[in-house]
Amino acid sequence: MSRLSGPLHNPATDAGWEDPPPRKGFFTDTSVCIGCKACEVACKEWNDVPEDGLNLLGSSYDNTGALSASTWRHVAFIEQPAKPAANTVSLGMPTTQRPGDTMDASTLTDFRWLMSSDVCKHCTHAACLDVCPTGSLFRTEFGTVVVQDDICNGCGYCVPACPFGVIDRRAGDKNTKNVGIAQKCTLCYDRIGVGETPACAKACPTESIQFGDVDELRERAAARLATLQDQGVSTARLYGESPDDGVGGSGAMFLLLDEPEVYGLPPDPVVTTRDLPDMWKKAALAALGLLAGAAAAFLGGGG
Repeated sequence: MSRLSGPLHNPATDAGWEDPPPRKGFFTDTSVCIGCKACEVACKEWNDVPEDGLNLLGSSYDNTGALSASTWRHVAFIEQPAKPAANTVSLGMPTTQRPGDTMDASTLTDFRWLMSSDVCKHCTHAACLDVCPTGSLFRTEFGTVVVQDDICNGCGYCVPACPFGVIDRRAGDKNTKNVGIAQKCTLCYDRIGVGETPACAKACPTESIQFGDVDELRERAAARLATLQDQGVSTARLYGESPDDGVGGSGAMFLLLDEPEVYGLPPDPVVTTRDLPDMWKKAALAALGLLAGAAAAFLGGGG
């Protein structure tokens, strides 16, 4: 049985793959994301993911809102207004300079856009995989987690198991592809299997989404973080890169410019199946206690 928590060098080996290739994943640098949503479109086109609503949410220019069974890549638009100075009035006078040109990197303008392309984390310890009763979810040789559409029975156990709220059952009418089936990012398993880059990373015009070996991506992420902090961006931080976090490290890591909660990410995610062995032990002890009590009552009553 595979481990349910703790650091692992390569989860594919733990899953039973012999001599697997290096683990593959994503590094998303949100500091250079321009919110173009090319990744969303490329993902839908390559994976034949159905359109899921072009709605104005009223709270953002974003029209998809969150990851779902029909949105495997989601670009968040987060507007952060700066606190205005006391007793000042903005006249809105025109200028020939761009906002922020005369400020250093550590100073906020009147507002800023935080844009980030979110995706399945392909956790080292994936609770969705652990709870799947049919084996539909499996660990690939690249360390990623993929749903097999023809095996999934739509039970939905994986949905509450995910600490990030990524995987979901697809809604729609009877003509919708894979309706009722659990769906999420596959890290383009069909593409990386033949040496190609996932569609989202291929389409990203700023290289905000980078694909490669997870060990190398962690090094890139650390170097990029150091560069930004040297430039005065003290709020920059990495997310999902540490093998010591609650999911054993993610196959998709991020460079954020604010707290994870600002981006809708849990600050301290924990694999929801981590405590299952201890829970089963306690349940077994409780059952033994009940049996012992019942036996004692039966034997005592017979006397």
